[in-house]
Amino acid sequence: MRSMSRALCGAAMAFASAPAFAEKLTLAMPGVPPVFGSVVTYVAKEEGFFKKHGVDVEVRNFDSGAAAAQAVVAGSIDASLSPTPVIVRMISNAGVDLVSFYGMPNPDWLLGSVDPSLSKCQDVKGQGVGVDSIGGARAVALEQLIRPCGLKVDQVKLVPLSTNVGAAMLAGQLKLGVLHLDDVPVLEEQLGKKLTVVQSFKDVNQRSHYLVMVALRDKLKEKRDSYVRLVAALIDATKFTLDSKNLDRVAQIATVTGRAPKTAKETLPLFVRIELWPAGNDGLGKDNLEAVVATEKELGGIKPGKTPVAYEKLVDRTVWKDAKALAGK
Repeated sequence: MRSMSRALCGAAMAFASAPAFAEKLTLAMPGVPPVFGSVVTYVAKEEGFFKKHGVDVEVRNFDSGAAAAQAVVAGSIDASLSPTPVIVRMISNAGVDLVSFYGMPNPDWLLGSVDPSLSKCQDVKGQGVGVDSIGGARAVALEQLIRPCGLKVDQVKLVPLSTNVGAAMLAGQLKLGVLHLDDVPVLEEQLGKKLTVVQSFKDVNQRSHYLVMVALRDKLKEKRDSYVRLVAALIDATKFTLDSKNLDRVAQIATVTGRAPKTAKETLPLFVRIELWPAGNDGLGKDNLEAVVATEKELGGIKPGKTPVAYEKLVDRTVWKDAKALAGK
């Protein structure tokens, strides 16, 4: 009888620590199919980490992270994973009250060419370049990738293709594209030759920031407990993803990006090496984010006369702090 009482007491305590009901959140991922940065979110979904932390998360894909952020502003989505420069522009130029509560600081962008004669930055002038969307993450990255040789984005022809830039290059529709790391092995295997890397992001910008997860400030306040549980699930999913013994399982989940399991398995260690998914921190370092704001002001992404968003307004670091206390339990 005593053992049964103890068991019932333990069950009651566990129930008390869980939410009375799982509040639903809609979370938008960039790209159709989604970019590799979204893999941790899908790990959280497929491995039950959202359920474990008592939050019902519906994951939706948008053509770009910019479109996803616009859906957040419109109120149809609770949160999005969106390009940091795009968010900086939206807040600074339009005054939208978005706030970042989780981030991925390390971009993997590169400007690739399937034509060896187009191998230098200045060769890009006047050429068609594959991007996700006008004003999207790849287009914004391109501005920095061609900056060292004095080119501006209006001196090239942007070709919006969502996440299908690599496929268009393989089909011969264009010779240049802004790519992710996981695009490279696929292109090289199907081309039967090495891809020409015109410029990589690590070469042109040592301090930057890739993606932030954002919500409207009022909605974050209204549903704060659910957002905390969402981030707790992402923390647990990141730990699972970074554990090498889970490589096969994560590679299988990563096929949501359109990659074959073999390609995903080969690519995952590359993303782990560049620390795409932050471990032990919220990915919202002040130096990196302020560097993005400074770059956007210099490039004209933040319009003249507009006040660049301050770091303190751009982030809410208390969400991750509270989520960390829940993670692993």
